[in-house]
Amino acid sequence: VQLQASGGGLVLPGGSLRLSCAASGRFFSSTNMGWFRQAPGKEREFVAGISGTGLKTYYANSVKGRSTISRDNAEKTVYLRMNSLKPEDTAVYYCARATYSSNVIYTSSPQYGQWGQGTLVTVSS
Repeated sequence: VQLQASGGGLVLPGGSLRLSCAASGRFFSSTNMGWFRQAPGKEREFVAGISGTGLKTYYANSVKGRSTISRDNAEKTVYLRMNSLKPEDTAVYYCARATYSSNVIYTSSPQYGQWGQGTLVTVSS
């Protein structure tokens, strides 16, 4: 499975952005997907996760209420919509595929075996 993230860019504070992650390969709909981010000088952190069916989602407190993760299994794509963006949202955003099928949406990066190349989101005026 290969993952290709896109949709990053420069956004004004308060603005919105939708990130996309296109996957190739089989069994896409059977595994959970996640978005992580890494700001300069900081460790990679979990942002949001979604189950294989798309029925279950989980968000980090830092983005809860202003972000929506979704997926289109027919298109093998996962999305992350972020609203009310803040300068502290500036980071490289990575999509990742969980290593194993699970009912649990993991928030730690070792639980994800495949990673996209990252897309940079800069929130600045």
